Amino acid sequence: MKFIDTAIIHVIAGNGGNGCVSFRREKYIPKGGPDGGNGGNGGNVWLQATNNITTLINFKFNKIFSAGHGKNGLSKNRTGKRGNDITILVPIGTRIINIPTNEVIEDMLINNTQLLIAKGGWHGLGNTRFKSSTNRTPKQKTLGKTGEKRQLLLELILLADVGTLGLPNSGKSTLVRSISNANTKIAEYPFTTLKPILGVVKINQEKKFIISDLPGLIQHASKGIGLGIQFLKHLERCSLLLHIIDIYSYNNSTIVKNIETVIYELKNYNIELYKKPRWLIFNKIDLLNTEKVNETVQNILSVLNTKEKYYIISAVNKINTKSLCIDIAHFLKKKS
Repeated sequence: MKFIDTAIIHVIAGNGGNGCVSFRREKYIPKGGPDGGNGGNGGNVWLQATNNITTLINFKFNKIFSAGHGKNGLSKNRTGKRGNDITILVPIGTRIINIPTNEVIEDMLINNTQLLIAKGGWHGLGNTRFKSSTNRTPKQKTLGKTGEKRQLLLELILLADVGTLGLPNSGKSTLVRSISNANTKIAEYPFTTLKPILGVVKINQEKKFIISDLPGLIQHASKGIGLGIQFLKHLERCSLLLHIIDIYSYNNSTIVKNIETVIYELKNYNIELYKKPRWLIFNKIDLLNTEKVNETVQNILSVLNTKEKYYIISAVNKINTKSLCIDIAHFLKKKS
C-alpha cells in the first residue's frame, strides 16, 4: 500500500430539520389546537483513530464527507427523524489541523478514540412549542440550523520512540532491520528507503521500543531537495534520535562535514527537533581494524567538540548493537 501522510478533506455536518405548523383536525372537535412537531437534529461528523490503517491513502480521491440532514417535523406532534452521523477512520498518530486558522485541533494518538469534528445543526421548533395562554393558535415555527462545515488538513505523524537520521547509505535501514522486526529495503545504492518504516525492538518480554527508519538527508534538504525533509516531521514524537554515521566510506574531514550537514538541515527544519537528545552512531566498523576505528572516532569527536553520547557499531554484523538497544531502553524508561 502506498504511504501517504497528508490529506485535505472537507467535512459537512447535517442541517437540522425545520419545525412544522399544523393544527389538529378531529371529528367533533372544530377548534383543534396546534400539533406541529419539531424537526430532527442534523447528523454529526466524527473522526476515529484506528490501528487497522497506516496511511491516508483512503483520502486521495474521497475528500468530501457529509452527514445526514434532519427531517422536518410532522403533524400530530411527530418529531422529524434525526440525521445520520458519519465516522471517518484515520490512522493512529494523525494530527487534525483547521486549515483557515492553521490551528491544531487534536492529535489522534489512542486507538478507538473519537473526536466530534463537525456538529450537526439544531432542530427547528414546531408550532406546538409556541402555544401559550395568550396564543392558543400559534402559527410560528423555526427553521433548522445549518450544520458545521470544516476544511481540514490531516497529517500522519508516526508514533516511534526512537528515530534514525543520516545521509543516504549510512546504514540506517541495516540497523533498523538488524535490531527490530522491520522489513526494510537494503541495497548498495543510495535512497533505498523511500518512505518511513517502523520496527519493534524487543529487549525482553517487558522491555521494547519502536524505532523508525526514514529516508536519508542530503545537503539543502531543508530547501526541498531530496526525500528526507518530507518525512522529518515523523521524528516529532520521538524521544531520542540516532544519527547514523558511515566511518568507512569517507576520510575524516568528509565525515565531519557529513555530520555537520545533517545537523544543519535538522536545525534549519525545526529547532525543536534539533534540541531533542541525539546520539552519534558510528557505523561500519567491521570494515576497519580496531585501532583505525578508535583513532577515526576520536579525531572526529575532537573536531566536532561535542559532548553528545556516541556508540561504535556494525549494524550488518550486529557488533555492539545489543548494548545500544539496552541503553536506549534504559533512556526511554527514565524519560517516561
